[in-house]
Amino acid sequence: QVQFVESGGGLVQPGGSLRLSCAASGSIFSIYTMGWYRQAPGKQRELVASMSSGGTTYYVDSVKGRFTISRDNAKNTVYLQMNNLKPEDTAVYLCNRAPSVYTVTPWGQGTQVTVSS
Repeated sequence: QVQFVESGGGLVQPGGSLRLSCAASGSIFSIYTMGWYRQAPGKQRELVASMSSGGTTYYVDSVKGRFTISRDNAKNTVYLQMNNLKPEDTAVYLCNRAPSVYTVTPWGQGTQVTVSS
């Protein structure tokens, strides 16, 4: 059973940066496409970014040029560097397999990102 532990969130002013980390258990992490999702109050969970085992990346249009996903297979960890944060980026950020049809349960608790002045 794969488990995910997200960290690195916090309160940041607009224009600020955060780096999120997701540690995953499981010996076959390296073959998964991994993604960062976010869920804001009253909104559906959306896939923000993903990276395949071969390094192919995907970003939702709203974060292109601002967010960068990376992974360290040796550490079973995926990262999300978020720059130039905007209030609309406020959400709980979670990691899991991607795309969403491949997600596994249970989800981690996520990490809260709040962008506010």
